[in-house]
Amino acid sequence: MTSAVRVVRETTELILVEIGVGLQHPHVGPALLILSELVTNAVRHAAALSPNVTVTYAAGPGVFAFAVHDRHPHLPALSRALAAAPGSGLATVVAMTMELGGTAVVRPDADGQGKSIWITLPL
Repeated sequence: MTSAVRVVRETTELILVEIGVGLQHPHVGPALLILSELVTNAVRHAAALSPNVTVTYAAGPGVFAFAVHDRHPHLPALSRALAAAPGSGLATVVAMTMELGGTAVVRPDADGQGKSIWITLPL
């Protein structure tokens, strides 16, 4: 698990630099933590049904988005994460995303056998 998180963090840093976002930008550290939590959750909770995790990136003027995808059918309820399990990885993801003025959305796969959690953050 730690190697997956490390690879994703390092890849994300390279992508951010490539799109012109300095690693000292105040949202980079929180974005890396959010991404790390999502990958950790996917590896920890979905690995039995989904040995592969995919991270997708998107960027536009003033915005950076990423998604963590797995093929486990469980759809976490992001809107209830803070109340249901304060301090959990998912609650941390939702709280940090909201504090940064971003959005968090769960998008199920068309066949219902997986999902992507998309995080969009302003830069």
